[in-house]
Amino acid sequence: MLSGTRDGARTAKALPSDDEAAAEVRRWAEASDDTPIDVAGLNLTDADLTGAYLAQGLFTEAVLRQVVLRGADLYRADLEGADLTGADLTEASLVKATLDEAVLQGATLDGANLGSASLWGVDASGASLRGAALDGASLLRVRLDGADLTGASVSETSFKVSLDDRTQVSDMSGTLFGPATVSEDGTSRELAGPGLEQWLNGRGARVRVLAPRRPD
Repeated sequence: MLSGTRDGARTAKALPSDDEAAAEVRRWAEASDDTPIDVAGLNLTDADLTGAYLAQGLFTEAVLRQVVLRGADLYRADLEGADLTGADLTEASLVKATLDEAVLQGATLDGANLGSASLWGVDASGASLRGAALDGASLLRVRLDGADLTGASVSETSFKVSLDDRTQVSDMSGTLFGPATVSEDGTSRELAGPGLEQWLNGRGARVRVLAPRRPD
């Protein structure tokens, strides 16, 4: 285990298998100041950053497949274009993080906080977001086919996503903006307003779909 100046914050339980990425993580963990981690474009496969303080870190275009980030603090982190396929982000903080064009296929974000996060063009098909907080988040052109949003919370959340008959929304609650594209029985349709609300609540959600905001 590597740890830096903060007690349990700048910590890597396991280094990436890639030498360049391992060296950068080691430099960050052993730094005497608060410089954010910068692993943009690097391959962090096999890394375990459980509970690490990664606020404002640069992960742009990084490979984070299967990486463990349980309970990590990724406040305002830049994960644009990162590959997080199968990553474990259970109870991680992604408040105000940028995840535009990231890949979250099969990732685990149970209990994660994505408050005010930006997700544009994200593939989160098959991802688990059970109990995740999506309050104020912007989900635009996000694939949630086969995703599990059981117990997730939304509050004025932009929810322009794709859903299918495998998407789980039981006990999802709060308010959101549509429209969403729903695929069932081989056909797709766009639902907004009462139609989207009925589709979601008919599957166990407790949400209210808000009218689009008017321009100032």
